[in-house]
Amino acid sequence: MVDSKPLATVFACALLCAFLLIFIFLSLNPDILRSQYTEQTLSSASEMLEDIKDGLTPEGAEAICRRLLTETRAMAIAMTDDTCVLACAGDLASDFPPGSPIHTPATHYVLEHGIVQSFTHAVDVKSETRGHREIPAGIIAPLKVRGKAVGTLKFYYRRSHEVNRTQYALASGFAELISTQLAIHELELQSELTARAEVRALQAQINPHFLFNTLNTIASLTRTEPLRARELLREFASFYRATLDNSGSLIPVSREIEQTLRYLTFEKARFGEDRIGVNVDIDEEVEDTLVPAFVIQPLVENAVRHAMGDEDPLHIDISVAPEGESMVEIQVKDDGVGMDEQTAARLFCTQRKAPRTDTPQGGGAGVAMHNIADRIARFYGPRSSTQVISSPGAGTSVVLHLDLQKSILE
Repeated sequence: MVDSKPLATVFACALLCAFLLIFIFLSLNPDILRSQYTEQTLSSASEMLEDIKDGLTPEGAEAICRRLLTETRAMAIAMTDDTCVLACAGDLASDFPPGSPIHTPATHYVLEHGIVQSFTHAVDVKSETRGHREIPAGIIAPLKVRGKAVGTLKFYYRRSHEVNRTQYALASGFAELISTQLAIHELELQSELTARAEVRALQAQINPHFLFNTLNTIASLTRTEPLRARELLREFASFYRATLDNSGSLIPVSREIEQTLRYLTFEKARFGEDRIGVNVDIDEEVEDTLVPAFVIQPLVENAVRHAMGDEDPLHIDISVAPEGESMVEIQVKDDGVGMDEQTAARLFCTQRKAPRTDTPQGGGAGVAMHNIADRIARFYGPRSSTQVISSPGAGTSVVLHLDLQKSILE
C-alpha cells in the first residue's frame, strides 16, 4: 500500500493551488466581485482535478482545454505530453489534432527546462491541416511530476497585448494545479505496480497471438519433423513456466535476454531459420542489473511483427552496456523496413488513440511501446528515457536509458 502521508500532502498542495488561483484573480482584478470569482475558480479547480484524475489522457486533456477556454481570453488552448498533442480546443483545434507530434521549439524548450515561456511576436508553426499557421502570441507552461516536465499547457492569443500578468498568472496557476493532480496519480500508479498488475496486463495483450502462432507452428511440424516438434514443445513449456515465474519479479537483465532468445526460437521455427538473425552483446559489468521482467522481449517481438519485409531476412542486435557512472543503456536494433519520423514519435505517445498510419511498423506497436516507456519512467526516475531512431528503409533502433541511482526497484 502507498503511504497515506504523501497522498495527503499532495492533496493539500492541490487545495493550496486552488486558493492561490483565487488570490491571483482577486489581486489582479480588484474591481470584480470577490464572491463571484471565488465560486467560479473553486468550481473550475474542482472539475479540473476530476478531469485529470486518471493522468494525462486525451479525454481528460480535451475536457480541461474546453473548460479553460471559457476561463481565459485565449483563442485556443492545448495540452501535450512530452511527445505529442493530447487535445486542442478553440480556433486551432484542426491545426493540432490529438496525436500530432510537437513541432514548436518553444514547447520543446519548456519540456527540457521546465519553466513557463511566453511570446508576443508572431510565430509560424506547422499545421497538420494547413501546412503552416501563424500564431500571434501565447503562453506555454510545464506540467511537472517529480521535478520533470511530462507535458505542457498552452494558451494561444489573437493579439500580443492579451498576454498580460493576469493571463500569465492563470496559465502558471492552472499548470501547477494539474501537476499536483498528476503527482497524486503517480503515487497511485506506483501502488499498482508493486502488485505487478501492469506487467500481467501487458503479457495478456501480447501472449494470445504468440501462443496461437507457436502452437500452429508446432502442430505443422508434427508431420514433417516430429523430433523437432517435440523439442519445440518441451522448450515452449519451459518458456511459459519462466514467463509465469517472472511475471511479478525483478530479474537480471541477462535472464531477460535468455527468455527473449527463447521467444526467437519459436519465431524462427515459424518463419524459417534464415529469416531471422540475432546478435547479443551484454557487458559483464551490467549483466546482473535487475530489470522488470518483460521489458526487452516486447521490443524484439515488435521488430519481428512489424519490421520484417516480405523477402529479406531480419537482423536484430540486442546490446546492454553501462552509460556513465549510474546509467545503463539497453538497445534493440533491427535492419527492417523502418518508419517515418512522425510514426516513430507516436510510438511513445501517451495518447493511445492516435491516428493509425499505413507504415508497416505503425499498426499495433504503440500500446506495447507506451507501456514499456511508462514503466521505465516510473521505475527509474526522471533521468531515464526511451528513444526511437528510425527512417523508412533504414531499420529501427529503440534505446532504453535506465538511471539505476534513482531506481525504486530495490
